[in-house]
Amino acid sequence: MKKKKIVALLTALAVTIGLFAGCGAEKETEDASGTASNTSGESQPEESEPEVSEAEEASAGEAVTIWYYWETEGHQVALDQVIQDYNASQDKYEVTAKYVPFADFKKQLSIGASADELPDIAILDSPDHASYVDMGIFEDLTGKFDVGSYYEGAVNSCTVDGKLYGVPFGVNCLALYYNEDMLNDAGCKVPTTWDELKETAKALTTESVTGLALCSVQNEEGTFNFVPWLWSTGASSYDINNENGIRALAFIQDLVNEGVMSKECINWTQGDVMNQFIAGNVAMMENGPWQIPTMQAEAPELNWKVTLIPKDSEYSSVLGGENYAVINGGNVEGALDFLTYSTSEEQVKFMMDKFGYISANQSIAETQFEADSPYQPFVEELKYAMPRGPLAEWPSVSDAISLAFNQVITGTATPEDAAAEAQATIDSIVK
Repeated sequence: MKKKKIVALLTALAVTIGLFAGCGAEKETEDASGTASNTSGESQPEESEPEVSEAEEASAGEAVTIWYYWETEGHQVALDQVIQDYNASQDKYEVTAKYVPFADFKKQLSIGASADELPDIAILDSPDHASYVDMGIFEDLTGKFDVGSYYEGAVNSCTVDGKLYGVPFGVNCLALYYNEDMLNDAGCKVPTTWDELKETAKALTTESVTGLALCSVQNEEGTFNFVPWLWSTGASSYDINNENGIRALAFIQDLVNEGVMSKECINWTQGDVMNQFIAGNVAMMENGPWQIPTMQAEAPELNWKVTLIPKDSEYSSVLGGENYAVINGGNVEGALDFLTYSTSEEQVKFMMDKFGYISANQSIAETQFEADSPYQPFVEELKYAMPRGPLAEWPSVSDAISLAFNQVITGTATPEDAAAEAQATIDSIVK
């Protein structure tokens, strides 16, 4: 693998070039895990690397490179700060980072594998981890990194065939937001079960307000929002055509048919759902913790709280966030040294605060927030959160699930027919 050693005095410049490529006035949208992604279609400027003399090269530490896809400035700055602090803390390794657009991430890793020009660490979306493992480029970290205190779901997202191929970076999940004033005015208690949720949603629905909203677009974002309801019945992502899977689809369909959830949810992203909640058009919503900073800034007078997603047979939520992965054949020792530093409590709390994420390390997450913090219910919800997959073909499975979800909302299929169609597609993928 070809590596360039960068002198310490030039590190800040090199990192900044990589981190801020693509920043500016691009339009951003949120993906299923709350991460901002570029939709401007603009190409990123190529990085220019400073030339260094042989003497300077010899004095620099061993190079460790990171690829990431975050475009949000706050994310970039936080990672940059941790990298600079790490570089200043020791002189054996020199870490730099490079921005790769989310849409090009897998392609660039594939090209890099063929050209022997890969990074040492990749930071990637957790549901995609298994598909990257299939490329054969990740180092097996089993026994090399202790993830014993991490959330089980987070560890499962980077575990394939019993082997650990990554370290969870940070996590998020979905929970239920509710307008406390609306609940109080209607004389309702916070719902904890599906039956209670339906009755509460009915009581909160008026001519101008619908009781509940959740993103129901026909893509991964819609799947992300539906699977907690599917999993709460005891069904799995791969076994939907049964009593449990049909019940989950029927429950969502009933909410729409009874007018307590708008059919317009098929057009609403998670950001759109939040905006409807802020505007007072929705009394309760399923959403993630990454919305909290925006809500606090844009609607400081709104009286809202967060609770667990009401359950059918068991509490459930879905895991979002990113993982670190170490590339095999690269500077594995340097990569692990940086991961040891960046996953320490001080660095994790710093980055999670800037990202609006929750630590994937449960022992850190449990002390990350004050007891009355709106983030605290998400920490509780993480105990019930599961990853999508891990499966290399997860995107195709997700398409089948989101189609069934969309069909029952629009009324183009019964829950039974939608479940049967989804199952046939899923079986063709995983069996």
